[in-house]
Order: sequence, then C-alpha cells, then structure tokens
Amino acid sequence: MKITIIGTGYVGLVTGACLADVGNDVLCLDVDSEKIAKLRLGEIPIFEPGLDAIVKRSVKAGRLRFTTSAEEAAKFGLIQIIAVGTPPGEDGSADLQYVEAAARSVASHMDGYRVIVDKSTVPVGTADRVEGVVKATLASRGVSHSFVVVSNPEFLKEGAAIEDFTKPDRIVFGVEDAKAEALLRELYSPFQRNHDKTIVMSRRSAELTKYAANAMLATRISFMNELALIAERLGASIEDVRRGIGSDPRIGFSFLYAGTGYGGSCFPKDVKALIKSASEINAPTPILNAVELVNEKQKLILVDKARAHFGSLKGMRFALWGLAFKPGTDDMREAPSVEVIRALLAEGASVCAYDPVATSNAIAAMDESNRLTFSDSAAGALNQADALMIVTEWKEFRAPDFDLIKSALNKPVVFDGRNLFEPQAMKEKGIAYFSVGRP
Repeated sequence: MKITIIGTGYVGLVTGACLADVGNDVLCLDVDSEKIAKLRLGEIPIFEPGLDAIVKRSVKAGRLRFTTSAEEAAKFGLIQIIAVGTPPGEDGSADLQYVEAAARSVASHMDGYRVIVDKSTVPVGTADRVEGVVKATLASRGVSHSFVVVSNPEFLKEGAAIEDFTKPDRIVFGVEDAKAEALLRELYSPFQRNHDKTIVMSRRSAELTKYAANAMLATRISFMNELALIAERLGASIEDVRRGIGSDPRIGFSFLYAGTGYGGSCFPKDVKALIKSASEINAPTPILNAVELVNEKQKLILVDKARAHFGSLKGMRFALWGLAFKPGTDDMREAPSVEVIRALLAEGASVCAYDPVATSNAIAAMDESNRLTFSDSAAGALNQADALMIVTEWKEFRAPDFDLIKSALNKPVVFDGRNLFEPQAMKEKGIAYFSVGRP
C-alpha cells in the first residue's frame, strides 16, 4: 500500500518506519527541511531503541522516503496519516493548528479518494473538525474528491515503541465507513497474524479512548505516590503494598511504582487536555484534578527529603543521575528532573547531572546556570558532591559500585526517587538512604 505520513516526530517516524518495514511504500512529510535532510542521510532525530536499524533498512530498500513537498505527499498515499504535534495551550487545551494545517494540506493537493487518519492525540470531535476543513478546502478548489476521516490513536510507549507497534495489545479504529475500515484492516494485517486485535468504534469513542487510557495510567501513578506518603508515615513499605495489591488480577502490577511522578509528552498533556475538554461541557473532574495536583507535588519529593535531612541546601552540591522522563528515551518533556534541578538551584545548591542519552536535550531544556553542570559518566557526577539523587531508573544505575559512591561523595547520602535499592542493604553499606514510601 502507498502511505503518506504527515509529521516525522516520535509517532510519525515510528509509524512510517514500521509500516515500511513490512513492505508498504511510505512517504513521510515534514515542513522542517533540516530534519528531512538529516533523515535522508540516515540521521534519526530521536532516541528510540531499534528505530535506527528499521529506518536505515527501509530507506535502503526504497520503501521509506522523506519529503518537504505537501503536493507530492498528498498525491502519493491512498492513506494519509496525520501524526503532527498537539502541544498544550496556556489553558491546557490541545492546540489543533498543526492537525488542521495537515488536513488543509491534504485537501489542497489530493487528486482522488483518500482515507485521512488522525493518529495524533486529539480532543473528542477533532475528526469532525478535520472533515470540515477538508470539505471547505475542496470546495474552494471547486473539486469534489471523496474522502473518509477516521481516528486511529496510537498506544506507543517511549523506549518500547517498536515492540508496541509491531505487537500491539489492541488496534483501535474510529471508523463508520466499510471501505475505509477494510483498507485499515489490510494496512494492519501484518501486525495481527496471530489473532484479530482490532476494536472498531465511532470516531468520538476512539478519540476519548486514547485520553481515557493515558488518564487511567496517570491516575494509577498518582494513587501509588499518594499511598507512598501514607506508607512512610505509618511505617509501612510501599513496595510490599505494591506486591500485595498487584497480585490481585483485578488490579495487576503495571504502573504501580511509587517515584518522582510522571512526565513525558503524553500523560501531563493529555490529563490537562481532558480536564479542559470536560470543563467546556461543564463536566466536573475532581479525580483528574487530584491526579495532576499529586503529580506536581511528587516531582519535588526528593528535594523535600533533602531539605528535611540537611536543613538549608545553600552551598551544597548534588550529583543527579537520570534526566530523561523515563529510561529508554532522550525525551525531556515534563521530566521530573527539570523540576528537581530548578528547585535545587533556587535553594542555592549546585548540581552535576548525568544521563546516558538525554544530556543534549536537557541542556536545551534548562536555563543556563554556573551552578548546573553535566557529566559524561555516572561516576564523574559524584565527584565532590554532598549527596546523590536518582531521578530516572536507567539500568546502569541498578547495580552501581557502592564503594565508589561512598568514596566519591563528601557525605554517603543517597536520595532514591525510584526505589532501586533495599533500605537495609544500604544501611549495612554505611549509606544514609532515603527512598519513596519506605521507612
């Protein structure tokens, strides 16, 4: 099949690469000429395990190409997949200008029947808006090409996106047209040879399903973080509680880890957007409001613990391990590390941070300060620091050299935002250890 992908960000590039890898002819469009030039040279603008090899393989085979020509893209693919960003506005609403611009671009140049797929995460009713934009643009051209707009939300986890796309839990189609549904089933058939994983529903239901999924996961995280604070004060261990409730099949173990809060490009934005959408129809959202409030406070839990232990943090130096919002990615959007660093700097402390892949993005995300430096190794960040803070649970942090940590730090103090180590074991090593939700 000939597929056009509009937008070569995280979702667009992963989608295009995976569809090309199973034999489709894919053309990716982006207005960023510099990004397109780099992609043509095989340079991948994001870090995602396995993506680099798939892109290079498909480009070499001629199944994956990149362009800045809107006309070429609109005339190429029978299926036009919109995968552009929907950044949050100041009021929390999703900014749909790029989605509407993409729809207008397709309608301005399409020369026949098209299936226009909303893969971007968008508010309920966006497919209706896209349909209106396409109709108006075609009318202004004086042409009457037939088309169908469908919703096909993505459910990709950063760091595991290739696995999620090629071995999906479910594939949601918001479609009410038999021909378009048949084309989508054909498109996704290589990824569900074992059994049918498609769930067909209305466009509005599909749009809400995406928001509901992310809001539910964010809720589990905030619930566990709130419970962790209770556990600490009661002398209980949130890790034991997690195992106890996760063993219940009605609950399960996923997203039950206490820590420094959620971040990234999805959960914070989507929770805000769902709250905003609900407010526009006068639907109260006390649970979602609480989820967001708990998360914002949780991002500073390590700073609170450091203040409680040391008192004033002015003049202190902290080593910080982990900058990306989660392991397996270089994404710094809404990363808890940003709030931790800002808070420490505001307290008069200095920070030396390390991350295996996200340092360059972190530098771009942070305001310059002579009290903020970055190390090219975990060990290097420890030198002359008064304490270590662990914010992101990269694998290389799970079994470190504790003797090195003790010798490199001015004080053997560790604030662990991901509960990587056992408190008793750390005590036996002579390290003052503060984790989340454990006495």
